[in-house]
Amino acid sequence: MTAHALAHIKSLLEQHPLIDGHNDLPWCARQGVGYDFNQLDIGADTSGRNHTDIPRLREGHVGAQFWSVFVPSNLPGGTAVTATLEQIDAVHQMIARYGDDFGLARTADEVEAVFASGRIASLLGAEGGQSIDSSLATLRMLHVLGVRYMTLTHNDNNPWADSATDVPANHGLSVFGRAVVGEMNRIGMMVDLSHVSADTMRDALATTAAPAIFSHSSARAVCSSPRNAPDDVLAMLTANNGVIMSTFVPDFVSQACADWQDEARDVALGAGIDLKDHVKFAEFTVARQQQHPKPVATIRDVVAQFEYLREVVGVEHIGVGGDYDGVDRLPVGLDDVSCYPSLFAELADLGWSDDDLAKVAGGNVLRVMRTVEQVAHDLQTTTTPSLATIEELDQSATA
Repeated sequence: MTAHALAHIKSLLEQHPLIDGHNDLPWCARQGVGYDFNQLDIGADTSGRNHTDIPRLREGHVGAQFWSVFVPSNLPGGTAVTATLEQIDAVHQMIARYGDDFGLARTADEVEAVFASGRIASLLGAEGGQSIDSSLATLRMLHVLGVRYMTLTHNDNNPWADSATDVPANHGLSVFGRAVVGEMNRIGMMVDLSHVSADTMRDALATTAAPAIFSHSSARAVCSSPRNAPDDVLAMLTANNGVIMSTFVPDFVSQACADWQDEARDVALGAGIDLKDHVKFAEFTVARQQQHPKPVATIRDVVAQFEYLREVVGVEHIGVGGDYDGVDRLPVGLDDVSCYPSLFAELADLGWSDDDLAKVAGGNVLRVMRTVEQVAHDLQTTTTPSLATIEELDQSATA
């Protein structure tokens, strides 16, 4: 990668917004400093503390960011809703505090307008259906507050959808789960299939009237993590005109890292650790690495995912979902949010055209957003807000 090639990529990203699908800075700020941006001033360099700050976002030529308003999937329903609202508030407060650099965006047009103003368009994504406590009214309120995608599950099942990392309960979506997808279509919220089981992916893609996304997942054929999308699902996503925002998480891009993680789960189970206690399991894996070092992923592992996805779904259905500040380690060469140009330069070296790279950077996501917005507009002319409850739909389905 030459200096000239890197300069060319940076020039390209100055013209076409790079839209990252998933960044966990809000949860990092909650856990580390209780949302006190005096203590974690992202207007300055926070290297060594986290992956994300404004100087490094600028260096990485990030044009738009979906900030994850994640809360743990094992929180009780009402507690999860409250924590999600606190996360949403934190993002709005962050955008206001750093208003010279961030601007709230809720539509594709607003993304482009904020980008044209020289600021980083800031969007919100809810990571897991636990955030709505099985309430369509709560879903609608999250949309009012600016949330523009919801990941149907996180690491645990919820009452209406199965997670990729839990024991199947609904074997996909329940009747109410399909109603959630329908209401997301009606209000204009993107259906995010990261974290869900393959059966949930298939059910959602068969149900949705609008394009779906994976905000931070990769291809299962390259790395067999259950967090990744199988080829048949990728075919459905292509037909759906959706986008998979390929992630940088080592366990989802490197088979060696995924195998190490699987072995760690087996050993943890043998030691009596509840794998659903994600804090305990994370502590266990950190300790285990002292005697059993984890393999190291590199930028080449991420490039291999992009290359495979280009073959299977085409450049029109690929985006970027780094998952910065959501993991403890990243591939060598993609260490923080300043590193996106390096990835795009690697792809350019492999023959990806400027047009290809502009689509992957953000053009494809903007297309999906506009289609989701149009579908919502059309549905709202014929359909009223759903008053269905999970008790009505799922209990009647099993009666």
